[in-house]
Amino acid sequence: METTKETIITVEATINATVNRVWKFWTLPEHIIHWNNASDDWHTPWAENDFRVGGSFLSRMEAKDGSFGFDFGGAYNEIRMHELIAYTIFDGRKVRISFSSSDNSTSISESFEAEGVHSIELQKSGWQSILDNFKHYVESNFTYKL
Repeated sequence: METTKETIITVEATINATVNRVWKFWTLPEHIIHWNNASDDWHTPWAENDFRVGGSFLSRMEAKDGSFGFDFGGAYNEIRMHELIAYTIFDGRKVRISFSSSDNSTSISESFEAEGVHSIELQKSGWQSILDNFKHYVESNFTYKL
């Protein structure tokens, strides 16, 4: 099925952490592998990230039982430190992630073009679950030294 580029889905979360900490946990592969899953029966065994405009990222998302998996990746179009990450998924869809900080909290708003295979509700739920896992991971790892 074709992508549905006219449909934009947005997920949001506020993380109780500084934007510096949030930014590092979002972009470093050693952290991405710990939060990049929509449910506990999935995981990300590896991730790569060439974090620069023109660079690309790739991560492997798999069911823990080995029944299914896929690679998820894209190329960076725009990066504004602690403010914005924009990229194009390898299937052509666009994603924009905005970071907004206030004292010791950071709000993330992630907007992406819907694909045409899964329902809007399922896509939103999956991306929101990943963002919620990110929030939990960051807030649970305050002893990690940056």
